[in-house]
Amino acid sequence: MSDALSIFAAARTDGQAMGLRVGEQRYTFTQLAELTARRLRELAGELRHRLPCRLDATNSLETVISLYALLELRHPALLLHPQLTLPERAELLAAAARAGEVSHHDAAAIIFTSGTTGESRGAVLTRSAFLASAAAGAANIGCEGDDCWLLCMPIARVGGVSILTRCLAARRCVALAPAFDARRFPDWIAGHRVTLVSLVPTMLGRILDAHPDWRCPSHLRVILLGGAAATPKLLGRAQERRLPVVLTYGLTETCSQVAATPYAARLDPGTCGTGLPLSGIDLRSHDGRIEVRGPTLMSGYWNETPLADGAWFDTGDLGEIDAGGYLHIHARRVDLIITGGQNAYPAEVEKALEAHPGIAAAGVFGLPDERWGQTVAAALVAESEPPPDADLLEYTRQRLAPHKRPRHICYLPRLPHAPSGKLDRRALPELARSLRPLSPARDT
Repeated sequence: MSDALSIFAAARTDGQAMGLRVGEQRYTFTQLAELTARRLRELAGELRHRLPCRLDATNSLETVISLYALLELRHPALLLHPQLTLPERAELLAAAARAGEVSHHDAAAIIFTSGTTGESRGAVLTRSAFLASAAAGAANIGCEGDDCWLLCMPIARVGGVSILTRCLAARRCVALAPAFDARRFPDWIAGHRVTLVSLVPTMLGRILDAHPDWRCPSHLRVILLGGAAATPKLLGRAQERRLPVVLTYGLTETCSQVAATPYAARLDPGTCGTGLPLSGIDLRSHDGRIEVRGPTLMSGYWNETPLADGAWFDTGDLGEIDAGGYLHIHARRVDLIITGGQNAYPAEVEKALEAHPGIAAAGVFGLPDERWGQTVAAALVAESEPPPDADLLEYTRQRLAPHKRPRHICYLPRLPHAPSGKLDRRALPELARSLRPLSPARDT
């Protein structure tokens, strides 16, 4: 039985090595194991068979130690994002209650992700999938003795928690930031001698804007850039500064990345499409949709039929693989809006908007944006008179996480519909010229 994800095994073999840095505090693997032992005693009376342990996964020492303890117990964690609104949290907890116990014996974490229907589904990620993901990533970017990975992404997302599992498996150090802060980024890199960092394009753009004179120190050898498409303009800015960018493509259901820029091409990633499939992972384009199979796949969705061994998983993303084996993503999941590296599903936002007493119907779509990649836009049909913008802003603030809230709206007599009677989503972007900013100062 593998002990790669055991903090106690790490303490036995690499006890005096640095395992975690939080601000000015430093923790060796031995110290982390001692903290984990205390947490295990606290958890003794809290866990219920195979019901996952709920974690409000803030970027904190407490979350890290709780995850180490649950990995030690081989008990699944249910990761909840700290920015969830009360209605969003209630919806996920209701879905968790309906799902009940986790049947897979190897389950390590459950992360909710929404399909194009807007319904939340829990991806069951196993220990073996996390380890396979760590091995596949390391086969591309390598593992150096002084590696330190800056974790400034949310631990509640797969891109964040997988940094913890990768570094634990490799017995390498994590520098934990409480949240992303573009102003502090160069100091984090220098102060912790960071060698690896994961970012989404919006983060990188904000860093470059905040520090026009910043140059990459020699010890920073990889910037993993994923979660959304990076524009040619952003990649050009990164190349001008000789930033070691490795583009990645992945999703929650595959324990993070499944394709990436080859390490040797990190100073010129734009020539490699979205990258090559990582070691042990198969990718194909079937009717224009990207499918994946391999050991990093989830076991299935919580309380749904498990994936069969060796099955292809349809990502829903559109793309192709060229003659050289490079992946080219044309669009992330047909209806998905990716804003600042975070997912917003139109059906979920529409459902929230249509619950407003003044809104009869809503059609939500992504609006191209240089800074965020996309922002959320909504075409609305009012019940009678459109509600005041300030009212709509307050309403969405209470019900939707910041990245899901519409920033531009327009009002129409009716929404476009396909012959089938369903909302014609392909026609929605044509309404962009009618949009206006959703502004609290506007008197509608």
